[in-house]
Amino acid sequence: MKLQTDFTEKYTDLLAAEAPAFFETFEEEAVAAFRTNPLKESQKEFPNKIPHMDWSYYGKVSGKSPEHVTGLVYSQEPAAQIVGQVASPQKGMKVLDLAAAPGGKSTHLLSYLENTGLLVSNEISSKRSKILVENIERFGARNVVVTNESAERLATVFPAYFDMIVLDAPCSGEGMFRKDPAAMDYWDKNYPARCAQLQKEILESALTMLAPDGELIYSTCTWSPEENEEVVTWLLENYDLELLPIEKINGMVDGIGYPETARMYPHHFKGEGQFVAKFRYLGQQTRKKIKTGKSNLNREQVQLWQDFAKGHLTVSLKGLLQVFGDQLYLLPEGLPDLSKLKIARNGLHLGTFKKKRFEPSFALGLSLTSSEVKKRLEITEEDFGSYVAGNTIAVSKDLPNGWYQVAVQGNGLGFAKVVSGTLKNSFPKGLRFQSLS
Repeated sequence: MKLQTDFTEKYTDLLAAEAPAFFETFEEEAVAAFRTNPLKESQKEFPNKIPHMDWSYYGKVSGKSPEHVTGLVYSQEPAAQIVGQVASPQKGMKVLDLAAAPGGKSTHLLSYLENTGLLVSNEISSKRSKILVENIERFGARNVVVTNESAERLATVFPAYFDMIVLDAPCSGEGMFRKDPAAMDYWDKNYPARCAQLQKEILESALTMLAPDGELIYSTCTWSPEENEEVVTWLLENYDLELLPIEKINGMVDGIGYPETARMYPHHFKGEGQFVAKFRYLGQQTRKKIKTGKSNLNREQVQLWQDFAKGHLTVSLKGLLQVFGDQLYLLPEGLPDLSKLKIARNGLHLGTFKKKRFEPSFALGLSLTSSEVKKRLEITEEDFGSYVAGNTIAVSKDLPNGWYQVAVQGNGLGFAKVVSGTLKNSFPKGLRFQSLS
């Protein structure tokens, strides 16, 4: 890989005797890894566990496998996984993932929250937010809303609201050069300084949303001190924050001048490039009383949903029911009024109101376990290949007609209807593919 002269000179100066080993890693392949999803009912053993990291394994997973399609696994390289592990939100927390696409950090945060509290997963890019929504939906969490906003606009709705804010900031992307060589095309010696200015602008809005004693996790996928330690210095000088120490595992090293922070270099850490800092907010901005949203279902819609839930679910799903057009969503409790924000996913999509009936969603079927549904139909891996391609499946003619949660390898794959010995296909048309087998 040919690196720019300005880049090699910069890191020769910064790393001194370590520079040759650092540059040699650019001739190696990027390190692939994935996490398993603890929210899924049926777990699976995988080889090559990453030491000291939650749910993490080295290796690649196929996007066409049952494990991926049901949300049991999520591909994410090891250094990027450190951000979620450093955050490790406690159950019940209100968390904001401010620059969330494609969803690796959000799904990691959801693993710790275990369907409690709230995650607002935000992505300012409309195009990238669509990918984020798809990945969040597959993960099956019920306590997440996806917004499509600037930090400045979010701050008007969430003043002093969040217990934790994670900002994996837009950056110069040096740590991704090996994984995505096209990132080098954007780089010049002044690019990190320009990125640092943007990062500070985002942080200015972000900090107004942090509650007293809240935590800020700031990270980048770059090694540039301008975007890392110099931003840390700026934060400490301008805000009432304290740095919290980060445990160094698997070859992580101290930040420059800030041993509490962490750097990941590929000649020390088996992964790509990352920087992480963790702060506690010591300020006293008051958490304001918020005006929460209200259910907007009409009487018929309430009855249709209640009839479906009574006939098909064993649990009462907690949250705020809201309808958008003919689509029914379950929003996490304790949210402020979101009507002034652009929303990419209004909580958990429950389904669609049709004339005199309710049809459950793919997302609902992904999120429920076997003990939470009254009718479940487990299909074989062979049938899985046919189902994801859009085909119907022959089932026992003794099976009563109606809606069933479809499952493969013990995990939900949406809902589908059985009619006279045939499982109709409800796998979303936009997600269909020809399987590996």
